[in-house]
Amino acid sequence: METNYYINIGSNLGNKMLNISRAVSLIEKEFGWFELSKAIESKPWGYESKHKFVNMGMRFISDKAPLEVLHILKGIERQISPLSHRKKDGTYADRIIDIDIMAADDIVMDTPELTLPHKHLQDREFFLSSYNELKALLQS
Repeated sequence: METNYYINIGSNLGNKMLNISRAVSLIEKEFGWFELSKAIESKPWGYESKHKFVNMGMRFISDKAPLEVLHILKGIERQISPLSHRKKDGTYADRIIDIDIMAADDIVMDTPELTLPHKHLQDREFFLSSYNELKALLQS
């Protein structure tokens, strides 16, 4: 069954737009056709940093299961940057690339690896505005 995946790609280190572009290119190679939202600049969410994020939403279609898509996206993150998204104390860290699945059509799941829709979809404006923009494109 084909599913619409809505993801967020963010970066707050280095050439942020280039980092996002690299992720988009690698995701396109894996999944093919896609749509992108506008880029949004935001303050780091959940921790303090002087480095602002650039975030962009992406929609693609896949017949792969959510956990398989998650593993592919995490592999793309590691390919771009092997640095952890967390400090040793477990708090968030600045990052070259971060890819999150925001939602996958109407799939609802809650596992230790993946929660759909994303547990912070409603809390993060940069998630919600990109998600809504991509949903509106789908319905137009």
